[in-house]
Amino acid sequence: MSNEISPAELDSYIGKEVGVSDWIKIDQERINKFAEATNDFQYIHIDEERAAQTPFGGTIAHGFLTLSLLSTLSSSGGGIKLKDPVMAINYGLDKVRFISPVRAGTRIRARFTPVEAKERKPRHYLIKHNVTVEIEDEDKPALIAEWLGMTVI
Repeated sequence: MSNEISPAELDSYIGKEVGVSDWIKIDQERINKFAEATNDFQYIHIDEERAAQTPFGGTIAHGFLTLSLLSTLSSSGGGIKLKDPVMAINYGLDKVRFISPVRAGTRIRARFTPVEAKERKPRHYLIKHNVTVEIEDEDKPALIAEWLGMTVI
């Protein structure tokens, strides 16, 4: 299935999973770079020895690092997109829940299901996707989110 559709097709995709992204590895280097970029140096993210003594058993990714990867995850096979956009922008989130920690060295991917689509003004479409970020070989997801995107055609 192509994820590029016309506005007239939007309603037929509501409630249906439309894509699963490629896997992305969350290694310690990525976590350290995120800590540097955000000034969040909490030991559970960057101190491998100390983090090994916690119930996590090692370092974990920042929840906001996992969340920030939604755009990348979406570009590798997730979400529906309108054909021939003038622009598409991140419009925000209605809900985010961090369910399980993402341990350094694991891989994540995302599943996308559109749940709402509205033409807010002429040629401006607001699309809400339910997104579940999975952790490879784990039962519980890393996070769930209601993600909003605005596309102008």
